[in-house]
Amino acid sequence: MSSQKEEFISLLRSTEREGIEDVIEELDELGFFSAPASTRFHLCKEEGLLEHSLNVCHVALKVREAMLAMDDSLLEYLPKDSVIIATLLHDACKAEIYKPTMKRRKDEFGRWVDVPGYDVDYSNMPLGHGEKSVIRLLRCGLDLSDDEVLAIRWHMSAWDMPFQSSELRENFNEAKKQCPLLSLVMAADGLSSNLLERADED
Repeated sequence: MSSQKEEFISLLRSTEREGIEDVIEELDELGFFSAPASTRFHLCKEEGLLEHSLNVCHVALKVREAMLAMDDSLLEYLPKDSVIIATLLHDACKAEIYKPTMKRRKDEFGRWVDVPGYDVDYSNMPLGHGEKSVIRLLRCGLDLSDDEVLAIRWHMSAWDMPFQSSELRENFNEAKKQCPLLSLVMAADGLSSNLLERADED
């Protein structure tokens, strides 16, 4: 077992949450721990999804500490176990969607060559990004709080918003008002993808 996988599992178990062992087993069976984080934009490599999830968790925990130092009343809204659950599992929906393939790209001399890559296959449980993660986790028996559900469900809305109905936009805005955890997860996801993992872009 890789050190990253050990850390991921250890962090999840530290929450002592009901259903966590079933989640770990399900993710393992679906290929979560070997999957890339994307087909192109960040950590497009084996175990990229695992690395990304840990990055988001690490960033979120550091940002949480900084925010609590500025306003300790946020502790009520940002319990450590919720931050760990929401960040490590925000992309549970990606566990089985990436399929290895060969792609054509130009090498440093401008010649077309075959290189390994990934395609996306949404045929298994074709649901939206955030809701698929929530449903998958609930079906495993994970005891999620309402805030954790909102944070995982809506964490991609900064990207999805132009394509959403007015009703969904209103729901997202209400979720942000009610759930500081959502803002933390969105921020940590963006900082991880756009800063920590920037060097992995093509």
